[in-house]
Amino acid sequence: MPPLVLGIDIGGANLKAATADRRAASVPFALWKQPDALPAALAALVARFPDAAEFAVTMTGELCDCFETKRDGVNAILDAVEYAAAGRRVRVWSTDGAFVDIPAARADHLKVAAANWHALATFAGRFAPHEGGLLLDIGSTTTDIVPLDHGVPATRGTTDPARLAAQELVYVGVRRTPVCAVVNERTAAELFATTQDVYVVLGLLPEDAADRDTADGRPLTVEKSLARLARMLGGDTETLTEDAVIRFAAEVHGRLLDRLTSAARHAYYASPGAPELRTLIVSGSGEFLARRVVETGMSGAPVGRVVSLTDELGPAASACAPAFAVAVLAGEGG
Repeated sequence: MPPLVLGIDIGGANLKAATADRRAASVPFALWKQPDALPAALAALVARFPDAAEFAVTMTGELCDCFETKRDGVNAILDAVEYAAAGRRVRVWSTDGAFVDIPAARADHLKVAAANWHALATFAGRFAPHEGGLLLDIGSTTTDIVPLDHGVPATRGTTDPARLAAQELVYVGVRRTPVCAVVNERTAAELFATTQDVYVVLGLLPEDAADRDTADGRPLTVEKSLARLARMLGGDTETLTEDAVIRFAAEVHGRLLDRLTSAARHAYYASPGAPELRTLIVSGSGEFLARRVVETGMSGAPVGRVVSLTDELGPAASACAPAFAVAVLAGEGG
């Protein structure tokens, strides 16, 4: 029996791990606040999978502003991985479409920095092997829009700056994005509320009274989300009606939907010679929003099918999709 590979995705706000047999775990970890705690946090996550014999790693956390440069971030993350691996084999995904060892990752750090989108797209390409495809992965913080040409990532950029310029990376998500980054006129330019408040109020994300990772540190409930959104309008729940705040939440959702729809169409159709788009693949904690982008923005394309990674992998593995992807790719000899 081949050794069990544990896929690990190290982000700025969450640590995720998954195996090819769809066991998965995600833990919140504010890397920018406590970079020195990353080795212990990774070791604790790895300990949940005691049968893991090898590790396949991808990352986005190197962009955190606790690091002076991306090189520093990549090296700090790799140091933490080596600590957690405790001598076991580690492979790191590269945007060249292959795994490299840790010394090679350190030597060419920009090939492994923010490469989790590429790993996910490489895995997802199997759902569109014979035609044009588009992966739309909406997470808590960012959105990845990846054109696929016969199952292979066909982006115009591979680094964060190039992907932002090509609208293949859109720095908005369904939880952590400040509302003022979506609607910035006639609103407070302040971190009073985030997109998770919008989607809790609209009933598209669940309440979680134990979750205080919110703009004001109060619980993630409809009541408190309404209060946070009211502040964006310069008011509160005594001076604004609930209907007015809900209308504002719907406006934020509409702006976000328009922005992502425009980006998705540009990312796919701006490349000359792109094959006919036949398959759309949606994933991430914001898959519900990705589906809306498909319905409203790609309805004119001759799409043959829409593939949900939640349906294909189950909710646990789908929530850790890049970690699951590197685990599968490493197991297949990627």
